[in-house]
Amino acid sequence: MKMLINSPQTVVADALRGLAAAHPELDVDVERGVVVRRDAREGGRVGLVSGGGSGHEPLHAGFVGYGMLSAACAGEVFTSPVPDQMMRAASAVHAGQGVLFVVKNYTGDVLNFQMAAELAEEDGVQVEQVLVNDDVAVTDSLYTAGRRGTGATLFVEKIAGAAAEEGAPLEQVAAIARRVNEFSRSFGVALSACSTPAKGGPTFDLPDGEMELGVGIHGEPGRERRAMMPAREIAEVAVGAVLEDLGEVPPADGPVLALVNGMGATPLLELYGFHAEVVRLLEARGVPVARALVGNYVTSLDMAGCSVTLCRADEEMLRLWDAPVQTAALRWGR
Repeated sequence: MKMLINSPQTVVADALRGLAAAHPELDVDVERGVVVRRDAREGGRVGLVSGGGSGHEPLHAGFVGYGMLSAACAGEVFTSPVPDQMMRAASAVHAGQGVLFVVKNYTGDVLNFQMAAELAEEDGVQVEQVLVNDDVAVTDSLYTAGRRGTGATLFVEKIAGAAAEEGAPLEQVAAIARRVNEFSRSFGVALSACSTPAKGGPTFDLPDGEMELGVGIHGEPGRERRAMMPAREIAEVAVGAVLEDLGEVPPADGPVLALVNGMGATPLLELYGFHAEVVRLLEARGVPVARALVGNYVTSLDMAGCSVTLCRADEEMLRLWDAPVQTAALRWGR
């Protein structure tokens, strides 16, 4: 495999150095793998901290900035950051109003963020945690007990970040974050395997002409493998799985936030075509799309494929979604 890297050992540090050079508004600690918005402590806001293994860019460091995350912790590729990173991030953003940890449901992330929260509380920092577990494909997988955290992480970080930017207290920011997760569901599809720098080749075997339905963002197995299908048929599987699970969330005919997310190697030409199929299916089921986002946001290195995330959005969620945001990867209204 050809990769635009110096070595597997330095790939994360090199990327963080590049992030720092491109975005001087961020304070990037390359050695410790912590990215902080420079004005994180201004205004007495609640601090939002997230993080996870690298390889899912722009998640999470690309979402640090005005109206979204206060800080992000970058682990090695597909490896959770450690509690010390999370402690440093919490300390760097704590402005007296507490800190919210946004945690994707992967075992290492859950354990390490929990440990960091306990240590932070001992240091007098009030911490709330929100677990993101939106993936409907499988209940348990190689990395999780329970559902995996995927595309809804973006919705949680954007909407909770907007609430924090407005000066909402910690309990309120945590509550809206939990509501967004509760109202969100995702389903992913892989057309090819991803390749980690350390392995230098595909992390799993996916034969030509086959696809994985319900794949995880680390390449974890999904529900089943099938022969390759046209986009309209893939969308029917993904949207059907999401809506079936989302049916328990009222109102059934309410508007949704829709994310068609590329896994890293799928061009926008294909993603927009796939989004058209998603919208067609939602309209046929009487589900209005209030807002849509299409692109590579929660990736899996060089995996080809995409995921669909839908969130039943009330008026408050839509207002906070529309609020200004300015990060490396997401920006509007400012």
